[in-house]
Amino acid sequence: MSDPRRPRVRPYPPSSARPADRRPPARPSTGRRWLYRFQVGVAAMSVLTLLLTGAVWTLYRDVTGGITTTNVIFGGSAGGERNILLVGVDSRTDAQGDPLPAEVLAELRSGAEDGVLNSDTIIVVHVPADGGGATAFSVPRDSEVRIPGLGRNKINAAYPQTKAQAAARLVEEGMADPKQVDEESSQAGRQALIGAVQDLTGLGIDHYAEVNLLGFYNLTQAIGGVEVCLKAPARDAFSGIDLPAGPQTISGADALAFVRQRHGLAGGDLSRITRQQVFLAAVANKVLSSGTLADPTKLGALIDVVHRSVVIDSGWDILGFAEEASQIAAGQMDFLTIPTGGPRNTGSGDVLVVDPQDVQEFVARHTEPAPEPEPEAEPAPAPAPVVADVANGSGTTGLAARVAGVLGQNGITPGEIGNAPERTTSVVRYSQADGDAGARRVAGALGGIGVEQSDAVGQGRVQVLIGADYSGAGTSSSAGAAQTGGSGSGPSPAPAPATPPISAGGVPCID
Repeated sequence: MSDPRRPRVRPYPPSSARPADRRPPARPSTGRRWLYRFQVGVAAMSVLTLLLTGAVWTLYRDVTGGITTTNVIFGGSAGGERNILLVGVDSRTDAQGDPLPAEVLAELRSGAEDGVLNSDTIIVVHVPADGGGATAFSVPRDSEVRIPGLGRNKINAAYPQTKAQAAARLVEEGMADPKQVDEESSQAGRQALIGAVQDLTGLGIDHYAEVNLLGFYNLTQAIGGVEVCLKAPARDAFSGIDLPAGPQTISGADALAFVRQRHGLAGGDLSRITRQQVFLAAVANKVLSSGTLADPTKLGALIDVVHRSVVIDSGWDILGFAEEASQIAAGQMDFLTIPTGGPRNTGSGDVLVVDPQDVQEFVARHTEPAPEPEPEAEPAPAPAPVVADVANGSGTTGLAARVAGVLGQNGITPGEIGNAPERTTSVVRYSQADGDAGARRVAGALGGIGVEQSDAVGQGRVQVLIGADYSGAGTSSSAGAAQTGGSGSGPSPAPAPATPPISAGGVPCID
C-alpha cells in the first residue's frame, strides 16, 4: 500500500498562475450572513444521479448541447481512478451568470445579496480504476485549511474570496464586460477550492461539478420528491424547516430546508452533512429505481435542470465517463465524512480543526485497492495426542492439580498427578523414542519452561516436574494457546466494527 500521507496528485498550477493576492472585500453583517450560511446548494450532490450512472448515458446527448463548462482542471489523479469534486453554491445567479428573479429567490426562501456566494457543500467522489463502487467524502465547510493568497481560513472561503480578489484585479486591469469578469473570476475561485481540497485529502481532482440552489430545488421537483425519515419533528426558523417525524416525501423548499438545518441538531454542521448524505442516497434511489429516466416528462425536466444550474469542467467527457462508471448505482456508493477535531475560534470565526495527515490516512484507507487474497494454506496437521504426568516439587500445596488443569484447557491430557522431591527448576521430560515435539507443546502451555530427554519417561507420555522457580506463567488458556497453537483457545476477539457508512442502498431515519 502506498504511503497515505503522500498526495496522489499531479502537480497543481504554481502560485504565479493563480489570482494575485489582494485584500478581500468587506464581509456582510453577521446577521445577514446567518441566513446565507444555510444555502447549502446540495444540488451538487444530486448531480451524481446524472453524471455517475451508466444507466443514463443516452441522456447526455441532449445534456451536453447546453451545459455550461469551466476550464479549471490542471492536474488530476495519477492512476486510472477518477476523483470528482462536487460543489453546492448558494449563488443568486443561474449557470450562465444571469440573476435569478426575485420571485424565484422568494420561493427558495433565500435572501438576495449581490456578491454573496458560499460553497457550502463540498464532496469528493472517488471512483476506483475498475469502475466499481464509489466512495463520497464530505468535507465540512468550516474545516480550517491553508488557502493560497488567503492564509489559514475556512475551506469554503477559498472560492468566494479568491473570486472577489480576481474580480477586483480584472476590473483594475480594464476588463469592462461584467459577464466576462464573473466568468474569469469564478474560474479563479474554483481553482483555489480545487487546490485546497487536493492539499487536504491527497486526492488529485479529475473533474469538477457545481450546482446552485435553483438546480437543487428544480431537481427535487422534477423527480417528484424523495423519501426521507426523521426521528422527531424538526422546526427551525433559520433554515425554515417545519417537518413532522417519520417517513415522508419532500421536495422543493422543504427539501432545501431539510439539508440546510444545523441549529437544533446535536452535531451542528456535522449533523447537517449527515442530512446531505442521506438525502443524496434518497435521490439516487429515486432516480435509479423508480423509472424516472423512462418517463419523458421527468427526463426532460432533468435535462432542463442540468442546463440551467450545472457547471462542469470543460475537459470532462461525461458520455465516456458514464460508460466507464457503469457499475455505480444505488447501493454501490458509500458516504463518509473526513475526520475533524473540535471547534476553535479564530479571526475568521468558529472553525473546525483538521489535520491533513489524519485526513489523508483516512481517505487512503477507504480508497486503496484491496490486497489480493492470499491462497488458502493447507490445514496444519492436528498435533499428536500428549499425556502429561505432573509431579509437584515446588513446595506449594495443590500446584500439581492446578498445572494439570491448565494443560487440560490447552488440549493436553493430564496423566498421573502427584508429588516429587523438592527441586529448584521446572522441566518437562520426554522419551528419546517420542522426540521433543510433545514436550515443547506442554512447556509452551506452562509459560515456556525447559525440556530435556530422559530414559525414565515411558513412550507416549511426558513428565512435568514443577520446581520452586515456577511462576504461574501460562496458567491462562488463552496465553498457552497463543504460544502453542493449542485448540483450547481462539484468537483475541476483534474490536467492534465502526458504524457503517451511509449507503445509496438504503435511507435510515435520522435526527
